Amino acid sequence: MLMKLIYGKYRVVSVVGMAKNAGKTVVLNKLIEEAYKKYITLGLTSIGRDGEREDLVTKTEKPVIHVMEGTIIATAQDTILNADARLEILEVTEYRTTLGPIVLCRVKENGLVEIAGPGNNWEIREVAKKMLLYGVDVVLVDGAINRKTAASPEITDATILSTGAVVSRSIDRVLEETAHQVELFGLEKVSNPIILEEAKKLMEKSVIGLVHKNGSSTELNLKTALNAGRIIGGAIEESTEYIVFPGSLVRKTLEDLIAVTPLYKKVTFIVHDGTKIFIAYHDWLKFKRRGVRMQVVEPIQVLAVSVNPYAPQGYEFQPEEFHKKMKDLLRIPVIDVMLEGDDFYE
Repeated sequence: MLMKLIYGKYRVVSVVGMAKNAGKTVVLNKLIEEAYKKYITLGLTSIGRDGEREDLVTKTEKPVIHVMEGTIIATAQDTILNADARLEILEVTEYRTTLGPIVLCRVKENGLVEIAGPGNNWEIREVAKKMLLYGVDVVLVDGAINRKTAASPEITDATILSTGAVVSRSIDRVLEETAHQVELFGLEKVSNPIILEEAKKLMEKSVIGLVHKNGSSTELNLKTALNAGRIIGGAIEESTEYIVFPGSLVRKTLEDLIAVTPLYKKVTFIVHDGTKIFIAYHDWLKFKRRGVRMQVVEPIQVLAVSVNPYAPQGYEFQPEEFHKKMKDLLRIPVIDVMLEGDDFYE
């Protein structure tokens, strides 16, 4: 059972997809079904909304969530009007969206509902706290399409990553991209407590900083790392051991940085967590070969990877083969909720 990976261990868990139609909603509905059978009270919300009701690429109706009696949901006011589940309003929050304020509701009768939650990390975290106070056992956060920020430890305790044939027609490419995302999510945490504390301070100030061997730090007068790689690289000294990035890190920043100094090989780059890194698989391999080292303030606990062998474009992978290849590649549980048998959860 998928819920056994969560219940009693984690309170707030996200489900995020590698791409549209990667099977994320199937996983959510499976978790809801299992929780209901085990008398586990769920809270449900999402990071924003996926967009239009119809997927403009596949021309298919976007899936909604089938919620069970007793579940607490946090969704925008306008989505409640179209729900066929019977809902009891518990609280109208101060968090606003284009679809109205976020409303906490208790499901009084099973049915379908579209979940459109808050649009930023802080509000998601606060809404999750509210649902826990209403007595839920586990809060599930739908990451919305390509919103992997939901996996951030700033929001959730752990995550389930959904991947599938929709990522690429090449099964090898899907394997590569998925393993890459799992690697980013599980990057090594800064082990030195002094450096960790300094990195947190710099991130709280939203400052790019260089931390030196003697423990001192140099703050750079930059609002963002974007297009600032050469400036950052030029600031590296012989004594520099770490560079702290409070925001996102992209390929061009690293390319420009390593182009201006060989000292980068003696430096460890620090970001808050793997959701802050936007570097493609092959570029990541290239940087690692050139000696780039990366650590995080908070690693992301990936509980499992779900696989969907079918793509809406009409092609598919052989399900058992796809599952086995992904399972052999990763060191975490790999599941296909459409396949039967407990062995697929091991």
